[in-house]
Amino acid sequence: MPKSNVLIVDDEPQMVKTLRVSLSVAGHNVLTAGTAAEVFPILRREEIDTVILDLGLPDRDGKEVIADVRQFSDVPIIVLSARHMEGEKISALDAGASDYINKPFSMGELLARLRVALRLRHANGRGTAYRGHGLSIDFMARRVVARDREVYLTPKEFDLVRILAEHAGQVVTRNALLAALWGTGDRDSQGLRVLVGQVRQKIEAVPGSPALILTEPGVGYRLRAESDEPAGIVG
Repeated sequence: MPKSNVLIVDDEPQMVKTLRVSLSVAGHNVLTAGTAAEVFPILRREEIDTVILDLGLPDRDGKEVIADVRQFSDVPIIVLSARHMEGEKISALDAGASDYINKPFSMGELLARLRVALRLRHANGRGTAYRGHGLSIDFMARRVVARDREVYLTPKEFDLVRILAEHAGQVVTRNALLAALWGTGDRDSQGLRVLVGQVRQKIEAVPGSPALILTEPGVGYRLRAESDEPAGIVG
């Protein structure tokens, strides 16, 4: 299995040091974040294969981080936490965690769970394109074609379209989009509305009456799904 990028999210320096050394020796590339606010910029910037997450972060509860990540990414999340209550474990798994390990823990067990997560990750694969409703998106090439015409999108505009396309037919909440696009520190809903409007101007046949990027009032946005006509993620 090729080297994987593992993101450690924990605010305890000694724990981070221990994990970094052990994972590096095991052949993984290690990135770290000490707060929830640091997580989303890293996930936007890097190809992360697995996240190891402590729930007790200084700026936000880890379960909220899991829920927001799940709005735009299927990256495996292994919770590593001192919270032993069954309710905490169930809540974290319901929020979208892939696995849950109690502290203190065995490094051998953690490495074994990590290998399982990575095997599932590579077995499942990831879509590389979206096609439907006159819209074609190549995620790798960052290329967008609307109604047989190539469209130039800014990096932020493309990231918005990519997130919606990866969840075609599903509502992506405003908070999840704000977290993915700007990080948890920026909750400017008006900025998101402006960004959506800019993208609609470029890809919609009639921007004032959008048929691709649909608004779910009070919740967020969704890209029209395969059920509306043949469309979706292709691998």
